[in-house]
Amino acid sequence: MASTLLPILSPPVSRAATFLLLRTRPTPFCSHCLLLRSLLAPAFSPSISPAPHSLATMASVATPAHRDLLMLGIETSCDDTAAAVVRGDREILSQVIASQSDLLVKWGGVAPKMAEEAHALAIDKVVQKALDDANVSESDLSAVAVTVGPGLSLCLRVGVHKARKIAKVFGLPIVGVHHMEAHALVSRLVKKDLDYPFLALLISGGHNLLVLAQNLGEYVQLGTTVDDAIGEAYDKSARWLGLDIRKGGGPALEELALEGDPKSINFRVPMRQHKDCNFSYAGLKTQVRLAIESRNMCTDDIPISSATEEDRQLRANIAASFQRVAVLHLEDRCQRAVEWALKMEPSIKNFVVSGGVASNQYVRARLNHIAEKNGLQLVSPPPSLCTDNGVMIAWTGIEHFVAGRFEDPPPADEPDDMQYDLRPRWPLGEEYSEGISVSRSLKTARIHPSLTSMTQSALRN
Repeated sequence: MASTLLPILSPPVSRAATFLLLRTRPTPFCSHCLLLRSLLAPAFSPSISPAPHSLATMASVATPAHRDLLMLGIETSCDDTAAAVVRGDREILSQVIASQSDLLVKWGGVAPKMAEEAHALAIDKVVQKALDDANVSESDLSAVAVTVGPGLSLCLRVGVHKARKIAKVFGLPIVGVHHMEAHALVSRLVKKDLDYPFLALLISGGHNLLVLAQNLGEYVQLGTTVDDAIGEAYDKSARWLGLDIRKGGGPALEELALEGDPKSINFRVPMRQHKDCNFSYAGLKTQVRLAIESRNMCTDDIPISSATEEDRQLRANIAASFQRVAVLHLEDRCQRAVEWALKMEPSIKNFVVSGGVASNQYVRARLNHIAEKNGLQLVSPPPSLCTDNGVMIAWTGIEHFVAGRFEDPPPADEPDDMQYDLRPRWPLGEEYSEGISVSRSLKTARIHPSLTSMTQSALRN
């Protein structure tokens, strides 16, 4: 009898839609539903579940529109504890973030063990507030999405443990989310007609990534950082300049740079001799530090708030000069990436820029120039969705959930201390053949197969 149940559902039907029907059907007992649930349960692997080719194609032209679909998103990959509830029709019901800015100031950056402890202290309150603000309970949810990588293992574990605990108690499926894919896909929440393929630049404190997004879960990596990311360079430079970094080093430096002369110091643009799309900011950081030291500036002892007018102007000039060159490096790489992407996918119309550094207005303005020069539209989420947040995790969870890529609810006897499948180093896509860097190869840094290879392998099976 079970074999006759699936065709009754109007094709094409995703596994997620079936699960949603099972959770919302009002009948008190349904033996057909139990059979259907048992038929579906063993059919997919826990990490990336295969979707039919027809569904993968649908995802490129349409995004979820199920108003009754409710996704809780949990993000703990680095230094912010975040949760959000989002509907399948793009309505953001809640967004909650607990910042660790005080710890960043105290330790001069992210201290993994301290960050883990802060996540553990905040996670229950953050998730509960997200549910309360959305006026829903766990039993109303369709599924739980959680970041499983890349990120700091100690931090990722806190979010995954919380997500699995909720899923186990309330019988909810789980969607494991790639943090960088979430940064790219949140733009599809904001811009309804953003279809594949598109070019994406993902820039944050820990990542610089240029990818060609060909479909959900399928990306070609055009460039990445060979050492430090641009956000790290902003944060360190802000600290060395004695700025107040409680609200972030990037915003503090951007604000000070408005007072400076961007051409007063002749910093070198990194890697111009390398004709690829990879990034390097370690050398520029060193240039900033040497510029400060050569001018005998006592930035450690004298914060910007106590600086003389002359000293403040010197710091502003360094900040402005740094920012100009840091973004010139972005422009160089993005221009080449646009050319490569259009060669592979001539139909590209959009250039997505996301991640924490995408909140910087100078960065947006310069990259908009690149987009317009190449006949593309710049798409960037609002600042509140550029930095790490639960909304992007929930939305990416919705996209994969509708495509049928999720894990069944954890078994009731799953131990609380089990070892989870975390992916601290998890490439988003496969490297473009022309963009493989001599200075860095993913083959030596990879721990987990890329999201793209996992998705394509699942589609073939």
